[in-house]
Amino acid sequence: MTPIKKLVLSLTAAALLNIANAHAALPTGAQAPDFQLQGALAGKPLTFSLQQALKKGPVVLYFFPAAFSKGCTIEAHAFAEATDDFKKLGATVIGVTAGNTDQVDEFSKLECRDKFTVTADPGAKVAAQYDTLMQMNGKTLSDRTSFVIAPDGKILLSYTDRNPETHIQKTMEAVKQYANAHS
Repeated sequence: MTPIKKLVLSLTAAALLNIANAHAALPTGAQAPDFQLQGALAGKPLTFSLQQALKKGPVVLYFFPAAFSKGCTIEAHAFAEATDDFKKLGATVIGVTAGNTDQVDEFSKLECRDKFTVTADPGAKVAAQYDTLMQMNGKTLSDRTSFVIAPDGKILLSYTDRNPETHIQKTMEAVKQYANAHS
């Protein structure tokens, strides 16, 4: 096989792999599925209801793969630092994970720094409703996807990126835009 044919085949295979791994989270404008999950705030068990949270204002709903993994810890710290700013804009932050679900109480204390609720999504059932699933080490987990949901249940932002760094910026921009339009 000529070097050019090898290159073309290699590029084609890479493109097909990217298509296969393409993410199709619920889009902006879609209706957010309602859910209730068990979780914790500051280590204290609770039941989180999206419907109840939306009565207070917009919700920043972020899915992450697994409690206490490196990227998820970085993201939790960043959301914890920004939680007061989200609250000033009337928004509630909620983290949801399908990985290490038995550790959300401890994760809420240590990595979420007692600032926001984190919930367990055993079997990634809610993540499936939001079309934000990924496979890792043979397990189905929630992909790193952030949503901003308006009080009427419409998705204002749908953002997927494995890099945890940009999620806070993107969600904060969407919440500010909503707050400015509704003040």
